[in-house]
Amino acid sequence: MTDPHPPAPAAAEAAATGLDALIAEGHPGPLGLLSGGSALRMAAALAARPAAIARHGVGFAAELARIGAGRSRLVPEADDERYADPAWTRNPLLRRLAQAHLAASATADALVSDAGLDTADEARLRAAVAVLSGALSPSTSPLNPAVWRAAVDTGGTSAVRGVRKLVSDMAVAPRTPVPAAAGGFEVGADVGATAGAVVLRTPVFELIQYLPQTELVHEVPLLVVPPVLNRFYLADLAPGRSIVEHLVQAGVQVFALSWRNPEGAHAHWDVDTYGQSLLDAMDATEHVSRTHCSSLMAFGAGGTITAMLLAHLAATGGQHRVAAVTLAGTVLDARSVPPNPIAAQAAVAESERSGHLDARPLLAELALRAPDSLLWPQAVRSYLCGEDPPPSEVLFWLTDTTRAPAGLHRDLVDVALRAPLSVPGAASLLDTPLDLAKVDRDCYLVAGAADPVTAWRDAYAAAGLFGGTCRFVLATGGHAASLVSPPGGVGAGFRAACAVPGEPGRWLAEAEDQPGSWWTDHLTWLAARSGPLQDAPPELGGRGMHALAPAPGAYVLGR
Repeated sequence: MTDPHPPAPAAAEAAATGLDALIAEGHPGPLGLLSGGSALRMAAALAARPAAIARHGVGFAAELARIGAGRSRLVPEADDERYADPAWTRNPLLRRLAQAHLAASATADALVSDAGLDTADEARLRAAVAVLSGALSPSTSPLNPAVWRAAVDTGGTSAVRGVRKLVSDMAVAPRTPVPAAAGGFEVGADVGATAGAVVLRTPVFELIQYLPQTELVHEVPLLVVPPVLNRFYLADLAPGRSIVEHLVQAGVQVFALSWRNPEGAHAHWDVDTYGQSLLDAMDATEHVSRTHCSSLMAFGAGGTITAMLLAHLAATGGQHRVAAVTLAGTVLDARSVPPNPIAAQAAVAESERSGHLDARPLLAELALRAPDSLLWPQAVRSYLCGEDPPPSEVLFWLTDTTRAPAGLHRDLVDVALRAPLSVPGAASLLDTPLDLAKVDRDCYLVAGAADPVTAWRDAYAAAGLFGGTCRFVLATGGHAASLVSPPGGVGAGFRAACAVPGEPGRWLAEAEDQPGSWWTDHLTWLAARSGPLQDAPPELGGRGMHALAPAPGAYVLGR
């Protein structure tokens, strides 16, 4: 019997994206994909091209005739998990149903292509077509052979379990299939497990210092800045899958911020609050490490805050405090496919009313961006087959969401909508006008080649904003999967080269494919900027700062 799903949650992990990427989108639901007039513009464009509509209509009808007669040559793509079960090709009825669905989906895609829309409209419509196509697929119906087998194998109890799961999931946000079991892993034991201690706690963050695992360490420490809407432990996912562990084992002194999960009383926390907190964390990191500078590694919207702080330091004469910068999965200029302003303004208004943006409903929006990985397979598995979600550290991290205070949400939406970081003086931090071109620090930029939300070219655009030398890395996989890429991982690979500002196509042509993990490349790059080796500190904390609690601390557990 063939398992209709991947042997591991590989497809879902590949589509898992930090929710910071949707911070300006809100959660308008499926119809939000068509908001902003995209559907009307497509209708108008196609109305002006009646020949294209007729051509595709005739082609679709002819293909349906071939399907009915059993002469169609349509077959699913080799990586199309929906129709991986042999029954979809062996059973005449199922084969015809699958072929009709493939023909309809191909016709819809062709119509979107022929409409001649701009990049933003085409992206929204393709997302809408993907959701609709998945909803109409026979693989997401009780006709799926996996549903029959589950019912036979369990004596029908799979259907009862599926209904219970459906009722349970629809009762609370995000009202979509949950891709990971809530109790599947324990934070501090299974995930976020690298040894260390909290050495500073403020109302906004905890600072974790990780225990050195080598006798000698580099002089310059690394401070990890986490995303806003997910927990910090993407950088310390699990033993063997932790970039923090990887760096510590290579002699890098690593510290990490863990944001507090804000409540309504913290609605006034804004980008200045978080920028000052990052500055305070740098002070503490350098104080404990007895150095005058540190390197920064930021994820998601944490990278936006970090970039703004870099420009602030450049303007105030403090840039020498930063040895090097790594931005992972960060977009500083999304003008190629900007957020929908109507949805963004509605999201800001909602967070102002509640005092915060709750990331939990954004899981539904993410599922709509990758329906063939995060929505329909999970629905079939949970609701039709009555199965529990498979274990996955990445998906556990994805669903371990946080909140963003209303003030910070407003400021980050403004950055997403206006792209002020691309214009000198258009944005400010701590009363300082910002100009990223004044930042002359070396940068290492990482993006996922298959990220379903963030196009890698948008992440690449940051290379043209900074004044220093940028190395850009395009890793295989989606957002989270590309960042969690330990050496020895199956199928890992990346492209890397010095970025050419404003010319992603030229970079892509010049960058060579390299097998293996980008972590090794990054370690070489970082070590060259981390100063000489010295004796590892004998204890965590020091110089008046003491270990307050074991890692991963208390804030990561806050609900």
